[in-house]
Amino acid sequence: MIKVLGSRKWTFVGIGIVVLLLIGLVAYGAHYFFKIDTTRNQSIFIEGEYSVDGGEWKPIDAEKPINDTFHKIVFKGKMNEASTLLYANMTVSSQNVWYTMKTTQGDTVFELTYRNKEALRQLYLENAADPNDPMLQKDVFDQNYTIGPLQDLSFPDTPGYWTSTIFTTTLNADGMLGEKDFIFEVENPYPFAQQSFSECFHVLYSEANGSYLKFFFEIMPPLLAFLLVCFFGMFLFPVAGFILGKINIKYFAFGALCFFWGMFMIGQRMVPYLNLWIADPAACMIIETVLDYCLIITIMIYLKANLTGRVTRAIANVVTALYITVVIGAIILQFTRVRDLYATSPNVYLCTAAGIVTLTILLFTEIRNNKEAVIILASWTPLTISILLDVINHYAHFADVHFYHFGLAITMIYQMVHLVRDLRKQYLASIRYQQMQKELYEAKVSVMVSQIQPHFMYNALTSIAMMCKIDPDTAQEATVTFAKYLRGNMDSLKRTNPIPFDQELEHLKKYLYIEKLRFGKKLNVAYDIQTTDFVLPQLSIQPLVENAVKHGVGMKKKGGTVTIATRETEKAYEVIVSDDGVGFDVNAPQKEDGRSHVGMENTRRRLKEMCGGEVNIESTIGEGTVATVRLPKEDQKNEDTVS
Repeated sequence: MIKVLGSRKWTFVGIGIVVLLLIGLVAYGAHYFFKIDTTRNQSIFIEGEYSVDGGEWKPIDAEKPINDTFHKIVFKGKMNEASTLLYANMTVSSQNVWYTMKTTQGDTVFELTYRNKEALRQLYLENAADPNDPMLQKDVFDQNYTIGPLQDLSFPDTPGYWTSTIFTTTLNADGMLGEKDFIFEVENPYPFAQQSFSECFHVLYSEANGSYLKFFFEIMPPLLAFLLVCFFGMFLFPVAGFILGKINIKYFAFGALCFFWGMFMIGQRMVPYLNLWIADPAACMIIETVLDYCLIITIMIYLKANLTGRVTRAIANVVTALYITVVIGAIILQFTRVRDLYATSPNVYLCTAAGIVTLTILLFTEIRNNKEAVIILASWTPLTISILLDVINHYAHFADVHFYHFGLAITMIYQMVHLVRDLRKQYLASIRYQQMQKELYEAKVSVMVSQIQPHFMYNALTSIAMMCKIDPDTAQEATVTFAKYLRGNMDSLKRTNPIPFDQELEHLKKYLYIEKLRFGKKLNVAYDIQTTDFVLPQLSIQPLVENAVKHGVGMKKKGGTVTIATRETEKAYEVIVSDDGVGFDVNAPQKEDGRSHVGMENTRRRLKEMCGGEVNIESTIGEGTVATVRLPKEDQKNEDTVS
């Protein structure tokens, strides 16, 4: 199964990786071989000065980012003639802000700003090509009043993400360049949003299709890397779980986390370009915000998947469900036009912090008993530090980057490396398990054969034949018991899992019943069964009982007693097989004395591999032997293994 599934799945994985790498190489190759200065980024297209929230006027340096946070920022001066004349297009991209470009005489040049229904209708009327357009009807327009950049998903106070391209030849022909002065106002309608100007406004000068060229040469290569992460998330970890022959929730959760981390990073890179393909500016904002929320949800699910305690998992389920409910509520408010997603994001991110902190605390509570919790907490340290740096940077402005991008990347890469190593270990363990199953099968065959070898069958049948004359009823019972015993040995070949001790005990009683027919009064059997609530490999106690009968009591002239006992300790279950037979020197080298040494070695290996058990044998010459099987409780499989 592993070979068939592995070959097919890993073939598809390999093909996908090769295709993505080839596309990435083409993109990078094009980037290096076509070193043409076709684009130029600037913070603003005006030369002059600017004022933030009515404060002092500062000179504009268009080559440097403007890191001032604002509610309203005003630029005044002339358009950058040098940059404008060198390129064919000027592309303006904005995120969650309104803006207006006017002359000093008050004439509007271009704008993205809120308009009421009547103003929108009037604007549509002025620009309508078809006078019979149903949008001109008042009642219809009242229901669908959004036009231009305000489409179906928007409502009046949602700027969204908007991109507008202007031909520089048009600007020059209209006399926009040269000595004319302009006033450019940008307004942030969200009181809570403390973002810098350069984070929400971008200017790109380019040749024809410059935005697409910039996207392909500069944005596409990292996008391919993030698509590779998405590919890993969709296929590598979930498929690995199937290849290993089991469904591991942790792998599925991490697969979803990888996928949405890749999508989140893609969204972050594509923010200035989304409006090139999606006409609705609000839809662009919704896409990025929902990707953020999906990433957070998958982080919570992954953290929850690493919890092992019942109470902690229950609390984590409640926390995750509450957060998902909050996100769904925010989305409903967006689509019912009550409040947009960006406006509700502070409340959602507050819930995010509360949820992540709660899950982290739950992981801390499991550090003693859950080794994975320590690894998870350590791996999330870079992300935590990066978030703290972003908070400090928000007030100190010592860097122009978002540290959480790097922190999240480091954390995710660490997690991926750790889980790949984990998958490798489990894959090797699955191979070892198959080998072990083969060895166990051979061991069980050996044990079975040792119990039905010719001399045992001869002795059993001879005893039954004698009973046919002396006690026919006992002979009949013995025949039925012997048949059931043989059937139990044959059935053992079909089993791969441990069985309840009760079943093993019943089989031992059949064996001892037959041996008692042979040895008669020389063999006494005693039982001291204090617990049966555990499992063990089938036919794992029988070699111990066989040795006690044949080589212990059977070698003693007057015979003796074989005792089978069980007991429960704090950490384990124990099965004790003892006899008061002749005993032997446990430290002496093994001799070809007829003892079932191979059977004992098989028994030890089966107990160790299947239940983590061990066998300890103590013996005193002339006094007897005690064999103790110890089965740790932590390795017990609490399941019904009866087929």
